[in-house]
Amino acid sequence: MQDRIRIHSVETLSEDWGTLKKTRFEYRTRAGDWDMQTRETYGRGDGAVILPFDAERKTVLLTRQFRFPAYVAGHEEPLIEACAGLLDADDPETAIRREAEEELGYRLRQVRHLYTPFMSPGNLTERLSFFVADYTPTDRISDGGGHAHEGEDIEVLEMTFDDAMNAIFDGRIVDSKTIMLLQHLKLSLLPPEGA
Repeated sequence: MQDRIRIHSVETLSEDWGTLKKTRFEYRTRAGDWDMQTRETYGRGDGAVILPFDAERKTVLLTRQFRFPAYVAGHEEPLIEACAGLLDADDPETAIRREAEEELGYRLRQVRHLYTPFMSPGNLTERLSFFVADYTPTDRISDGGGHAHEGEDIEVLEMTFDDAMNAIFDGRIVDSKTIMLLQHLKLSLLPPEGA
């Protein structure tokens, strides 16, 4: 792509919780024409997300917390989500283990990486590393809930897997990363065809 992009200007519009930039550039189309475009990109760092699953009890650990952007978009209830957070200076696995301890109150073993997609590539630079992990009640080390001094007020939810799947269809779970992880788990639990 290097020979198909000519950047003309980059302007920082905001630098607070993340960085919002406005970029003017030319993009060479597949037909060979140069097209002048302007795009805004928002960067706040990469993140990680995890869905702990207790195979024996068929339960998952989730969080419920208020999300202002969802609220202003018309979703008035706190969101039910998989545990997630920014990487900060850590690698994805270290970061998600830390987040699980802080938010869920669980020290997780056998954390497994799934994939690292862009979550909204039209305007966000963030990539999110997805993980699953096994857990049991004996892995609990605290009440969780996050850090109040960071503005976190997180409720820990333990739901049956079936209830979590139903929550997608009845609108209680509307968070895309959580839906992706629950669907991944559903697909991995299904026996192979012909079995």
